[in-house]
Amino acid sequence: MLAGEPVRASSPQGRFTDGARLLDDLVLTDIDAHGKHLFYRFADDVLLHVHLGLFGRFMTHRSAAPEPRGAIRLRMVGHDGTVDLRGPTACEIIDADQESRLLGRLGPDPLRADADPEQAWSRISRSRREIGALLMDQSVIAGVGNVYRAEALHVMGIHPAREARSLGREEFDALWDTVGRMLTDGERAGRIITVTAEDAGMPRSRIPRGERTYVYRQAQCRSCGGPVTSWELAGRRAWACTGCQR
Repeated sequence: MLAGEPVRASSPQGRFTDGARLLDDLVLTDIDAHGKHLFYRFADDVLLHVHLGLFGRFMTHRSAAPEPRGAIRLRMVGHDGTVDLRGPTACEIIDADQESRLLGRLGPDPLRADADPEQAWSRISRSRREIGALLMDQSVIAGVGNVYRAEALHVMGIHPAREARSLGREEFDALWDTVGRMLTDGERAGRIITVTAEDAGMPRSRIPRGERTYVYRQAQCRSCGGPVTSWELAGRRAWACTGCQR
């Protein structure tokens, strides 16, 4: 919608006025992502960094954009539509050194073609921490959130509280592949649906919102029907099936 042409940028909320002024009328040349971090690359080496956090979201308008309402941090207008950014954790102009330091703190992103699972395996194979805690650590694997943590470990039959270094290499490789597949499915669908069509008994596009996961926010496991337990792990609530994940 925006790439390859000058973008009109503004900050209706007023909290990003200086940054929007720098972006205004520059050509957007590329958009990149690493984990949960987004990078908008503009002409003249101007770089916009965005992290949505828990509450941030994008809204797109293909036709004429409505008058800004609420806390819109950044509005970007192109020839083919408008993108509004609301409530992000981070929305900032950064330089190349800041980008390098930020990326240096992140682990491999399974969605990226250049991801190196060896980097994650090196950390996991030596750690006494729970595997559920490490999956939420963005310096180990970038991009995994709470839903994918719960669902990938469930599909693998691995309890979140299991010591990370107890995983064998084959288990890790299968876990990495499972996380990558789930993230890819979510990217393509634009929503998180981890239950397969076979398990749901219907096309994935028709699965009701509350039934799209196996254990995340479920009272009963959608694989075996057994009870699902939940507890705090690494600052977020974890879920596991008492039967499938010993």
